[in-house]
Amino acid sequence: MRTANPRSIVIWTLVALVGAAGWTVLALSRDEEVSAAWMVAAALGSYAIAYRFYSKFIVDRVLKVDKKRATPAERLNNGIDFHPTDRRVLLGHHFAAIAGAGPLVGPVLAAQMGYLPGTIWIIVGVIFAGAVQDMVVLFFSTRRDGKSLGQMAREEIGPFGGAAALLAAFAIMIILLGVLALVIVNALADSPWGTFSIAMTIPIALFMGFYLRILRPGRVSEVSLIGITLLLIALVAGRWVAESSLADTFTLAPSTLVIWLVAYGFIASILPVWMLLAPRDYLSTFMKIGTILLLALGVVITLPTLKMDPVTDFASRGDGPVFAGSLFPFVFITIACGALSGFHALISSGTTPKMVQKETQIRMIGYGSMLMESAVAIMALVAASIIDPGLYFAMNAPAGVIGDNVQAASQAVAGFGYSISPEDLAQAAKNVEESSLLSRTGGAPTLAIGVSEIFSKVTGGSMRAFWYHFAIMFEALFILTALDAGTRVGRFMLQDMLGNVYKPFKKVSWKPGLVITSAIVTGLWGYFLWVGVHEPLGGINQLFPIFGISNQLLAAVALAVCTTLLVKSGRLKWAWITGIPLAWDATVTLTASWQKVFSSDPRVGFFKQRSIYQDAIDDGKILPPAKSMDDMHTVVTNSTVDGVLSAALALLIVIVIADAARICVKHVRNPQSSKLSEAEYVESKLTAPAGLIPTQEEKAELAAAEARAADDVQVPS
Repeated sequence: MRTANPRSIVIWTLVALVGAAGWTVLALSRDEEVSAAWMVAAALGSYAIAYRFYSKFIVDRVLKVDKKRATPAERLNNGIDFHPTDRRVLLGHHFAAIAGAGPLVGPVLAAQMGYLPGTIWIIVGVIFAGAVQDMVVLFFSTRRDGKSLGQMAREEIGPFGGAAALLAAFAIMIILLGVLALVIVNALADSPWGTFSIAMTIPIALFMGFYLRILRPGRVSEVSLIGITLLLIALVAGRWVAESSLADTFTLAPSTLVIWLVAYGFIASILPVWMLLAPRDYLSTFMKIGTILLLALGVVITLPTLKMDPVTDFASRGDGPVFAGSLFPFVFITIACGALSGFHALISSGTTPKMVQKETQIRMIGYGSMLMESAVAIMALVAASIIDPGLYFAMNAPAGVIGDNVQAASQAVAGFGYSISPEDLAQAAKNVEESSLLSRTGGAPTLAIGVSEIFSKVTGGSMRAFWYHFAIMFEALFILTALDAGTRVGRFMLQDMLGNVYKPFKKVSWKPGLVITSAIVTGLWGYFLWVGVHEPLGGINQLFPIFGISNQLLAAVALAVCTTLLVKSGRLKWAWITGIPLAWDATVTLTASWQKVFSSDPRVGFFKQRSIYQDAIDDGKILPPAKSMDDMHTVVTNSTVDGVLSAALALLIVIVIADAARICVKHVRNPQSSKLSEAEYVESKLTAPAGLIPTQEEKAELAAAEARAADDVQVPS
């Protein structure tokens, strides 16, 4: 066993002390100003310790990854879905695919409860639940030819629980994609600057794909520099477009954006991964990681104070204007992606296992990417917590609650226990060159305000509007990359299900199948997007609770499958690694599901909300915020759909967990009765480093591999 050297001991002791200091200040500070830098210190120190020690323990002792074993990308390489991808590009793709709306929106909405509950759950949750789930699912899917989560459940748990998992995973995926797209629409609607800049990332990514594949294969650093330069040009050009005669062309209404997004999702889903998906995600990752690092640096430089309370009164009362419900369980399902996300399990068993070069890269890609996403969530929470709480509530409460003008909004915010003048609300919008910031729900505009607050201080108080729109583009890029990868994964899932009925669908690159399933998937999430855009109660406020519940229910499926596989593969003593997070997640999420279905509070319970609006329709009344009978009927329909979906999904997840428990008990009693669906061992011929920076040993292996390749191509004279 290798012993740690003194230098390493000193470094990791300092890292631990930084993290501990951050936690101490956050925990003990009461009624005094607290710098946001302490939140960043607590997060980064905790992440570093977790990655260095806990993730390494899991891959080495529990999973026992094998660098000599060929991955599906190597064995089944077809250049469409299966394709060995440089670890740096794949890290970018995976991070971009998982880091969608959740880590941006959830923490911003959860700031309603105060900054402390969210901080604890984001950091502790990711270390012991979210990152573990992502890495373990990626490992088991890679061992099974990149099969989807639902298909693994069907093969390893059994036809009954597996069928429930398949159905639940697919239904949840559709809901998640619809809400992701809704956040993009809310961010880009009537914003020519943002719309132009985001649109330009598509041709840039296509160029990068052809550059890497055809013009200059393997020149990752070269194409990265080109891509970043073009991306910055697109951002600057967006402002020129917004101030030119082209502004009307790129000023799109929400309904128009819905059509464009559905069309984009369909096309991105059927193109080869190397052409658009991987380079686009890689391109956006530079912006994502760079922005988060700059934001953390900006926090350290400017030392903004946290203006939101550590814990607000809404946490106990459950009557918050942003979303209704008490701290437990709703803060945990609202934050969702920053700590634990079922959506990630679909990516970890979707595109990524079909592209990973070596099993040893699973730690960096699975665990590392999730820590990066958690850092995004922390920065989103920081951004929401450093702005004036009055502005925060004016931006995140729906128009039906605060009204549609600054005077009404100011009075409504005062009723929440906070204050902001009409003049300050108008000035805040003027500062970022927007006509209004009222009811800019969805989290993205709030985060953009926080980002502009920090960056403008770094640049001497100027460029606030530029930084605001930069942040809007940054967020839309985040979400769009999750949307295109998610649509592709949804296609894989549907092909898996249909393949059980008609065999050709099992071939994920079979062209008729991929076109048909892509059209179905985009059509289904397009419906939820359209509903959200036209929702009288505020689409994001109405749909985000079901988004959070669905996401966490899907995480329960993933953790149940992982626990079952750990038990069946002879790792019973390590089953607690996923079993404990499963127990917590199931408790929280099923409690939230019960409340959303059966609560007598119409702000919480879907069916109670439905009955109140239906009774009003029967009496010929129109209840605010509805403005017409059509709006009233829309509320009734949407509440009914949301309630039925919440109940059905919760029931499916209970079936999955119960069946998984049955299989585990059966295996413990009779191990010989269990059968694993693992692909046969094939020795790998690829040589690639495990991490971003090759070790000395890996450099020697790469040099030897290059020498052998040179010998193979030499032609005798």
